[in-house]
Amino acid sequence: MVMNGFLFDPLYRFAQALFVALGYRDPATRLHSERVRDLSLSLGKRCGLAQHELDVLRIGASFHDIGKLGIGDHILMKTSRLDPTEREVMRRHSEIGADIMASIDLDGAQQAALVIRHHHEHFDGRGYPDALAGEAIPICSRIISITDSYDAMAVRRSYHSGFGHADIMAILDQETGRKHDPYLMRLFCEIVETSESRVARH
Repeated sequence: MVMNGFLFDPLYRFAQALFVALGYRDPATRLHSERVRDLSLSLGKRCGLAQHELDVLRIGASFHDIGKLGIGDHILMKTSRLDPTEREVMRRHSEIGADIMASIDLDGAQQAALVIRHHHEHFDGRGYPDALAGEAIPICSRIISITDSYDAMAVRRSYHSGFGHADIMAILDQETGRKHDPYLMRLFCEIVETSESRVARH
């Protein structure tokens, strides 16, 4: 069913209700996901994704952190850096999010679930949860990996003040080929060099 030009509109609306719940627990995550969605769609269009793929990307980027619904408040709301055990628990959010999305009996849910599951994979195969590498990682997940990293570094948190644009791009450049797809990174650099595309720090 196509509604308002968006193939999976019923799925998006259903998942949005879940995300409102996450927003009440962690407003910063909701705002982060909206920015990641917008940047991801810009990158997806720049690399020539078909409309069907853009629809999947829209859902995957919007709800890439929905698995945080399954993370306890003592970890999710912690104001200092997570310790190694807590980081391992937090890492499960991609798997939890994929399970949540896959449980929705609507068109597009299974494709979006794969995108969510793999958005923390690394291009060199050292990411999680499945240690996929290169083009074995869904392209939408590779896109979100970049935009998620960019926004996470740009925005102030209780444990860091947020990096400037030039510093973020230098870090992303160092991670290219290891964490991020080199081709997609080149396109992303072109996008964010326009001031209106840069993420404002909060």
